[in-house]
Amino acid sequence: MYGKKTRSRKVDGEAAAVLALQALSFLAGEPARLDRFLRLTGVTIDRLKTDADAASAQTAVLDYLLADESLLLAFAANAAIAPREIAAARSVLAGRERE
Repeated sequence: MYGKKTRSRKVDGEAAAVLALQALSFLAGEPARLDRFLRLTGVTIDRLKTDADAASAQTAVLDYLLADESLLLAFAANAAIAPREIAAARSVLAGRERE
């Protein structure tokens, strides 16, 4: 998994949203990861289901990854992207929140 070659791509609004949803899927793929995310953020599963496409929810998911380096690196390796792309996507989404 960590041996995958990472690809670099421009992170625009659409790419940032897709990346955040991939990150959410990554968290949901392992019940313990999802449970920890829900407990630490205070988000309920029902709210997550209804708000997953909102920039604020997507930013929260990326913030969560960025706060845990081992999780960040695991997701980046799984998605075959550079970890810096997650920070770039977070910045784009945070800008969308203000719109």
